[in-house]
Amino acid sequence: MVKVKMFDSVSREAMPAMEMPPLDAQAFHEVVDSRRSVRIYAADRVPDDVVDRCVDAAHKAPNSSNLQCWELHRVSSADKKQALVEACLGQPAASTAPELFVFVARPDLWKRNNRWMIEEFDRRGDTPERAYQYFRKITKIAYTQGVFAWVKRVWFPIRALSKPTPREPIGWADMRVWAHKSTALSSAHFMLAMRAEGYDTCPMEGMDSVRVKRILGLPRRSEVCMVISAGKRTEKGVYGPRFRFGRSTFYHTH
Repeated sequence: MVKVKMFDSVSREAMPAMEMPPLDAQAFHEVVDSRRSVRIYAADRVPDDVVDRCVDAAHKAPNSSNLQCWELHRVSSADKKQALVEACLGQPAASTAPELFVFVARPDLWKRNNRWMIEEFDRRGDTPERAYQYFRKITKIAYTQGVFAWVKRVWFPIRALSKPTPREPIGWADMRVWAHKSTALSSAHFMLAMRAEGYDTCPMEGMDSVRVKRILGLPRRSEVCMVISAGKRTEKGVYGPRFRFGRSTFYHTH
């Protein structure tokens, strides 16, 4: 029986070396540099095989505890697409787009996905005991809310007096933030993959999220992270040159 302490570090057991494919850093940075938020699209649709590869790229994004508490909805039917355009305030980035995708944070799915992780470990049969214990114990302490959240509000600060202790998520508001982080990472993967395939995107937060949830039939505790349009940019699709504040405004060394 392996004893696992609260938030103990995972042992670095020997793992087989992964064979790394040849990497092209310059090509990656060209993708990053050429990605722009496109506001006006041509009518060309994104081929299904391209969408599938970009969905796979989003699926490979890092996420908290590998619980993958997010969803991606492709909106293709004419009536739902028109409703989604209206929910996005009719902005050109939505109304001219041949493709619309909705990234949804699902903090309400953590228990189900936690169970799936344990079932996957059972199926593999070679999972280290510490990994088992993480999903049997630690995730339940970290992500269970309700009445237990009040216990953590008292317990965690007291524990933190003597040792480093995670302070969140405590309460449903923190769970929402927790799920949005992983969803945003998958969104970034998706947009970069689209650009690598030669297509453009625009992430949109300007929307009526309640209407979006109603259009997609989402449950109450789901969270719309962003709507992403996709397609081919027109000559006027990018409104101006990229502008960013200086590096000193966000990059700090210690």
